[in-house]
Amino acid sequence: MSAPPSLKPAATAAAAVHAAPRAAAAPSAAALPGASARPVRRLRCAAAGPGDGASVEMATPLDWAERSLEELCGLPDIDMFCLMALSPLYGRYLRMTKDLIPFFSEFGLIRYRVLVEVKWLLKLSQIPEITEVPQFSEEAQLFLDAIIQDFSIDDAQEVKKIEKITNHDVKAVEYFLKQRCSSNPEIAKVLEFFHFGCTSEDINNLSHALALKEGVNTVMFPAMIDICKEICSLAKQNAAHSMLARTHGQPASPTTMGKEMANFAARLSDIGKSFSEVKILGKFAGAVGNYNAHVVAYPEVDWPKMAEEFVRSLGLQFNPYVTQIEPHDYISKLFNLFTQFNNVLTDFDRDMWAYISLGYFKQIAKAGEVGSSTMPHKINPIDFENSDGNLSTANGFLSNISMKLPISRLQRDLTDSTVLRNLGVGLGHSLLAYKATMRGISKVQVNESRLAEDLEQTWEVLAEPIQTVMRRYGIPEPYEKLKELTRGQAVTKESMQQFINGLDVPEEVRSKLAKLTPHSYTGLAEDLAKDIEKWVDLESGFKIK
Repeated sequence: MSAPPSLKPAATAAAAVHAAPRAAAAPSAAALPGASARPVRRLRCAAAGPGDGASVEMATPLDWAERSLEELCGLPDIDMFCLMALSPLYGRYLRMTKDLIPFFSEFGLIRYRVLVEVKWLLKLSQIPEITEVPQFSEEAQLFLDAIIQDFSIDDAQEVKKIEKITNHDVKAVEYFLKQRCSSNPEIAKVLEFFHFGCTSEDINNLSHALALKEGVNTVMFPAMIDICKEICSLAKQNAAHSMLARTHGQPASPTTMGKEMANFAARLSDIGKSFSEVKILGKFAGAVGNYNAHVVAYPEVDWPKMAEEFVRSLGLQFNPYVTQIEPHDYISKLFNLFTQFNNVLTDFDRDMWAYISLGYFKQIAKAGEVGSSTMPHKINPIDFENSDGNLSTANGFLSNISMKLPISRLQRDLTDSTVLRNLGVGLGHSLLAYKATMRGISKVQVNESRLAEDLEQTWEVLAEPIQTVMRRYGIPEPYEKLKELTRGQAVTKESMQQFINGLDVPEEVRSKLAKLTPHSYTGLAEDLAKDIEKWVDLESGFKIK
């Protein structure tokens, strides 16, 4: 299929290149309306990879993500875009979710496609049997790498203009690259090797995999680690603050506020360790996973080996057994872990909400903030509620994606394509929730007097240690005796002391029981809270290699 006439480059584009053979050639002006030539940034290259030692490995540092955000925020109509956005992630909440945009937006997907297509052409140049694509000079490699490094919103718009003609998004990227590279005489000779042997899904699966790996490592995990650190801090700061526990909503054996915080830190950290077990997979095996066209064109090449080398060179794991698509099982595993983390965080949010409702935490009033449009006194736990709501929304998307993606009819249907475009939605609502939880934590401080008040009113919680000691000393029916004394009864310090004084136990035991109070009956809760950092591992978890 030849490029449409409107996409063909100007015939004179190569002339300027010969005038400066040591400089990376700047892309020619695009033939589409509104396109313009841009200077290519010089990049330092390091020798690496299979093939000739003169080959140059192109690095893609994540400063491109920051530059793309600067471009987005600099758009003249960004405020109008936010007002009219269909999703609140890119409207009301844009300032809190924008860090995900470079990875999971249409712009991000196009850029990753460009990256994969360019890297594949470079890989072909390193395969000795493919003599039609010789090793590129350093200048040509710099030129190609600059297309990736300098990829901008304007470039993405050029691709979208081409797509209006092709009605095919991946083919539009191929034509964009042919157009951009036609000004370089060395690359112009091998333009037809862009997208060589590829099905669109070879490009797409690697693009989504790179977006997930880089977006999750760069944006999501740091936010999750921050939550774990803050909850650990709550645990240590409140390790000694005795608190009435509640099971089934009713008074239970006392704990400390710090120990209850430590429970959540340990749970979230444990989930974090599991993320490192997820392998981000990629395939590059052609139309149905068998290298059919590759073998016909170059039967002498070990294509499975070349595909594995290429996928691994992108920092991904290789999946050798595929159909037209990589089956997405790893995405299900990854999103199931996010769902699990979010479930535990929902539990935390709701407990914090309950502790605030009970008065165990006081909320710090923020100047100028309104709690209710009609009740001026209100300070509502809106951050924990906001987090709870967004976690629910996030898990709806994450669970649906994890259940849908592994299912594809025969060698492939298109149902995964539209679902994959929503990878950033569940993560976006998760990120919103994480930031809301962090805000909520920053606004609370423990209310010691309220904790003490509840403990002082529930002396019946000492029934458990007393009946346990009675068992040790052979007193008959200890449980039943304490049940008769406390269940449904108003128990006071005096009535409990009177019961203890009547026990047939050694005097020193009776003395120890008499000194017990609801405030002091917390077992090892304080020590457990103080030791939480021995159990929370944030170094080996929350990362995908």
